[in-house]
Amino acid sequence: MKKRSFIKLMAGIALTSVCLVPVSAQDLTPIRMGYIADYFGSSVAAIATKQDLWTKHGLKADLSVFTNGPIQVQALGAGSLDFAYIGPGALWLPASGQAKVIAINALGSTDRVIAQPGIESMEDLRGKRVAIPEGTSGDMLMRLALEEAGMTLADIEPIMMDPSTIVTAFASGQVDAAGIWYPFVDIIRQRIPELKELSSNADFFPAVAFPSSFIVSNTMAEDGDTIRKVNAVIKEAIDFRRDNLDESVTITADFLGVPVEPLQAEASLATQPNSEELVGLTINGSVNSWLDTMAQLYVTFGKVESVQPASEFYLGDFYAK
Repeated sequence: MKKRSFIKLMAGIALTSVCLVPVSAQDLTPIRMGYIADYFGSSVAAIATKQDLWTKHGLKADLSVFTNGPIQVQALGAGSLDFAYIGPGALWLPASGQAKVIAINALGSTDRVIAQPGIESMEDLRGKRVAIPEGTSGDMLMRLALEEAGMTLADIEPIMMDPSTIVTAFASGQVDAAGIWYPFVDIIRQRIPELKELSSNADFFPAVAFPSSFIVSNTMAEDGDTIRKVNAVIKEAIDFRRDNLDESVTITADFLGVPVEPLQAEASLATQPNSEELVGLTINGSVNSWLDTMAQLYVTFGKVESVQPASEFYLGDFYAK
C-alpha cells in the first residue's frame, strides 16, 4: 500500500472512531431538576430516565423529589435547583417573578374538593375544618369552589397541611374536608369509601384551565441552549406518554416504586396535548391566555397584589423554536 493511501485510510478510521464515540462519553450539560411523586409530576422524568433521553439531548440530570411546587421554587431561588415541575396552584410564583415557565406539561383535572360522608355541598363547609396544601392546585380549586358558592377562606377553618398529612388527617376524621388530588383521593377513598367529591377542575373548564408546567430559575433563564435541551427531553417524553399510556404508567410506577393502580386513575384525568400541538398553542397565544387567567385568579384571591403578563414569565420563544 502506498504511503499516501495508508495515511488516508488511517485518517478515515480515526474520523470514524470519533463519530462512533457514544453520546455518554461526550461532555454533557449538568442540570438539577425537581419532580413531584405523582403521575403528572414525575412521568416526564421517569420516561426520560428509562429511555435515557437526558443523554440523547446532551444533558446529565440530577433529579430530586419534592412534595409540592412552592418548595421547588424556594430551591430554585436558593440556587440548589435549576429546573422544576409545578402544578397550577404554584403558578403564582413564576407569575410574580420568582421563576420562568419553559413548557406546559398537561391540563389537569385531577384536583378535587372532598368531604366526609354527610357533607353534601360547599355551603355545608361553613365553620368546618378544611385541610389545604397551601400553594398547590388543591388550594386553587378550593378557593374557586368557595367563590362559586359565595364564600371565602374566612367562612371555613383552613388548616394548611402537606398532601401526605391530609391523607392521614382525613382518614382519621381530624378534618371535615380537603382540597387534594389524585392519586391521594383514591388512597383516602380506600379508607373512607363514602367520601363526597364536592368540586373538581372540570367544573370550571374551559373558562379556567389548570396547566401544570416546567419552570427554570431566573439565573438559568438566560441559558437558552440548556433550556432548549431540556425542552427537547420534555417534548419527546410527553409525546411518548400520550401515545403509550399504559407503558408510561408502568414506567412511572417503577420509577417511584409504587403500585400501578393509583397512577392509572390519575393518568386518565388530564388533557394531554402533544408537543406539536403545544407549539401551535404557544404561537397562537392560547398558552399565554391559560397562564394569564390563572395568574389573575391569584390577584382576585389576594394571594399576590400583582402579577406579570404571561409574555414575561413564559419563555414561549424557546419552546416554539
